[in-house]
Amino acid sequence: CFMRIDLWLFNVRFYKSRSLAAGAVQGGLVHLNGARVKPAREIKPGDVVSFRRGSVDFECAVLSLPPRRGPAPEAQACYR
Repeated sequence: CFMRIDLWLFNVRFYKSRSLAAGAVQGGLVHLNGARVKPAREIKPGDVVSFRRGSVDFECAVLSLPPRRGPAPEAQACYR
């Protein structure tokens, strides 16, 4: 099972909109397994996503792919 990286970032609530997530990926702020990717790149459980929001760097392991943008506790269960 796969999901676009911009959709995953939106669904797990790292960005307020999918277009903001896609813009961050396109701008080089998001890396998948250490490599710069495009917004349509597919991710799967086990991948490592690193990104920057403002001056804060994040790195998280993908645990699951949420089918929709749900409540925060549900979203937090999708990454470590």
